[in-house]
Amino acid sequence: MIPIILSGGSGSRLWPLSRKSYPKQFLSLVSAEETMIQATLVRGVQISSHCPIVICNEDHRFLAAEQIREANVSNADILLEPLSHNTAPAITLAALHALSHEASPDPILLVMPADHFISDARKFAAYIEEGTKAANAGKIVCFGIQPVYPETGYGYIQKGAALTSIADNTFDVKAFTEKPDQDVAESYIRSDEFCWNSGIFMFKASVFIDELTKYEPELVETCRTSLEQATTDLDFIRIDAESFAKVKDISIDYALMERTQNAAVIPMNIEWSDIGSWSALWQLKDQCPNGNVCVGDVITDQVSNSYIHSTSRLVTAVGVQDVVIVETKDAVMVAAKDKVQDVKNIVAKLKEQNRREQNDHREVYRPWGKYDSVDQGARYQVKRITVKPGEKLSVQMHHHRAEHWIVVSGTAKVTIGEKTILLGENQSTYIPLGEVHALENPGKIPLELIEVQSGSYLGEDDIVRFEDRYGRSPL
Repeated sequence: MIPIILSGGSGSRLWPLSRKSYPKQFLSLVSAEETMIQATLVRGVQISSHCPIVICNEDHRFLAAEQIREANVSNADILLEPLSHNTAPAITLAALHALSHEASPDPILLVMPADHFISDARKFAAYIEEGTKAANAGKIVCFGIQPVYPETGYGYIQKGAALTSIADNTFDVKAFTEKPDQDVAESYIRSDEFCWNSGIFMFKASVFIDELTKYEPELVETCRTSLEQATTDLDFIRIDAESFAKVKDISIDYALMERTQNAAVIPMNIEWSDIGSWSALWQLKDQCPNGNVCVGDVITDQVSNSYIHSTSRLVTAVGVQDVVIVETKDAVMVAAKDKVQDVKNIVAKLKEQNRREQNDHREVYRPWGKYDSVDQGARYQVKRITVKPGEKLSVQMHHHRAEHWIVVSGTAKVTIGEKTILLGENQSTYIPLGEVHALENPGKIPLELIEVQSGSYLGEDDIVRFEDRYGRSPL
């Protein structure tokens, strides 16, 4: 069995913590010890000894690779989608890739979104064992969640006849239903025939491809061409962009699950959440006697049933109830707890206004480390740059800005034109406008430095790359 981890989501409902360039699957939301994708990877490797396949956006490739490494998961295959086309193409790419493995000519695939919470990994593994029996019998298995309240934000699966000859707790799928209104959701709860659609699936790779070909043959062939024309770059498999641009943008539910006659459902009685909103996260976290969840430096008075999250400064609240307050270094979001599904509307407005905050945090991660834009004005910008041991920024130059670098800690290896120097703590250097330069950390500890930029234009697109060890394109 091969775990397939879908990591293409944007998590816009969890703005401002989740951003397009750093979405929720890469955040430590429930546990401080691991991110959402790391928890999913650990669940996968606990169930299967086979190396997982991770499908992610090309822009997130270094984030995914670093977090996979931190989770001590080795030899994962990372497929890079050049653009997001929903879950059906992503799963199809993974299935076709899995079928190309000579060691496993027709493996069972366990498809899991990277950003879901499951409290009991052992109990989950027992349900997966039942699913394996159904998958071996040729079924396309979806895992439902026994609903505990009438949720209107999830799709539902209606159970049909029991498939006791195949496995315990396994049923035919009678129907898939869209997100219901409140009255319909309450009727689903009373009937005991319905479960939430978790988006977790299991099937033999060949069964999935054969069944999807009946309904979406062009999608399968376009994905096959995109994979055949893929290239390998460092630890990544780059799906061919030109071919993949032609693939249909469609979810696995619409493409296959609502059309196939070969689906089975296994209801799972476990604590689960897709953490699709701040209120969902409030429900998962331990609450104080007043019903509050406070993360970070937070002080409250006469506050109840609220979620308050601080990342960089003191946040205080007085006399409010049922609210969500989330602070980051560059944004503060305040919402009524019953309106948090509409946070996505704020993200849409930020996008309309071409605001940086919809895409990036003030602190931006790169394959070599990170930088934090701590101050800026009309003709200057100050950044705090962290370079990981052994890493190096690209060899580059700028048309519109000069730079001063001051080392705070660690050792910097600096190349300016034909000259290379080593700088230690409290030492500095100057890079004139138009000069080719590079920065490297040759040491064993992180390099911290302050960069002061000055010039007529300070945008990130004023970078001309001549050499880059991470395979990034010249800007």
